[in-house]
Amino acid sequence: MNITFRQIRYFIAVAEARSVSAGSTAVGISQSAVTDAIRTLEFETGVKLFYRHPKGVTLTREGHKFLRHARSIIGAVADLAGGVGHEQATATGSVRIGVTPVVTGYFLSDILSRFRRMFPQITVTIVEDKRDYIEHLLVGGEIDLAVLIVSNLVQTAAIDYEVLLRSDCRAWLAPWHPLSEVDVLSLSDLENEPVIALALDEMEGLIEGIWSKFSHPPQIAYRTSSMEGVRSLVGTGAGITILPQLVYRPWSLDGDRIIAKRPREALPTVDIGVAWRRLTRHSEPATLFMEAVQEQRR
Repeated sequence: MNITFRQIRYFIAVAEARSVSAGSTAVGISQSAVTDAIRTLEFETGVKLFYRHPKGVTLTREGHKFLRHARSIIGAVADLAGGVGHEQATATGSVRIGVTPVVTGYFLSDILSRFRRMFPQITVTIVEDKRDYIEHLLVGGEIDLAVLIVSNLVQTAAIDYEVLLRSDCRAWLAPWHPLSEVDVLSLSDLENEPVIALALDEMEGLIEGIWSKFSHPPQIAYRTSSMEGVRSLVGTGAGITILPQLVYRPWSLDGDRIIAKRPREALPTVDIGVAWRRLTRHSEPATLFMEAVQEQRR
């Protein structure tokens, strides 16, 4: 297989911009060169990476898998270019990190992978629980740091944080839903639709807050703590949902397609961040972990 680093960079740019023209602008290369690179990648891998449509491109299921590997490659090369020196490689100790379920599933793995490559002698212990309990552990000094949804923090007088990712919300629909042809949805278009509620990591509260803009609550058709359950139900037309773009995937496990539409209204964002107890003096491993997640954000 003959794949170059340059082709991988172009692929990531197009995937993130959802457009060949915007991706070529992002990397400062002609559109034809980016198009040739994508075609070469598809030939070399033997799979279709993008669906082409008049408004741009969308990743296929295989494209999503390739994107994850591509980002890992870019991260590894960045580590080498940054010169992972002797001092980093020999740093020792341990750090305890609190996380919430959505963070574990959609944000944590790349951070941990990069940190372990940089600091193989530091032991990372992950504690996963609900947001309120992670806050309790953080304030009590039982964990060093937390990576969680910081837009929902309660004990803000005792906790400092830095936002790492801000994710907009989208309406998820089956591709054959009557509203799938509408370019920009209004929440009023969805008011009488059956809703699939995700009871995970306070996402249900987010949806209820959005629907509180109306005079009556949403018609909850199903309530589940399974993200894949939400995808399957939406993909088979059992209802719609509103969730952050962070957790969007265009396929259910059974292969049912899901589309995400941007609502016309300004909706609350879901902010993922790293948090710590205020006025805490961090250990060296905790400081190095914070630096790693900040670099990941950049």
